[in-house]
Amino acid sequence: MADMRVFREAVVAWAAGGPGGPARELAARLSVRTAVLLEGASDAAAVGALAASRGRDPAAEGVCVLPMGGAMNVGRFARLLGPPGLGLRLTGLCDERERPFYARAWERAGAAPQEFFVCAADLEDELIRALGVARVEELIRAEGDLRPLRTFLRQPAQRGRTAQQQMRRFLGTKKGRKIRYGRVLVEALAPDRVPAPLGGLFAGL
Repeated sequence: MADMRVFREAVVAWAAGGPGGPARELAARLSVRTAVLLEGASDAAAVGALAASRGRDPAAEGVCVLPMGGAMNVGRFARLLGPPGLGLRLTGLCDERERPFYARAWERAGAAPQEFFVCAADLEDELIRALGVARVEELIRAEGDLRPLRTFLRQPAQRGRTAQQQMRRFLGTKKGRKIRYGRVLVEALAPDRVPAPLGGLFAGL
């Protein structure tokens, strides 16, 4: 929904020091009720793909899926969007190493502490474990990236890593690849193989 995109842009501008009026007006007009705070665009791509696979339209449901451009920004966005600001319900998804940032942001914003979900390493790691390395390699082949993968795996730095670690590293080696595979991996999931953090997020929406 284009209007929700405009709302996201207004929130990002507000977080960067701009006026809050446009975001407040759009939140009211669009009946925004929930903000899903995500680290980046690859997480948003995965959430969008899962929503589509379940016939859900978050924007139409008053849910703003917001990639923040880094977990260090979560405190600012939680303050603007949560109880101290627009009064939206906050939820989100983060990596294990980001849990302290989210927990502190939720506490300071007065949001329910159980309302964000934690991936063991990151979402890509969760998706690779859910699908299995062999299936991920099939998807990489189907996407036309098998040759770059094989070149990557020949690098000396990859020799001591497990196959799952190698796949995870590969997805982050080229700009835009994590975003593309965030969608591809989720679309390949069987309904009963959705990783627990992603499934928990959706169960609460």
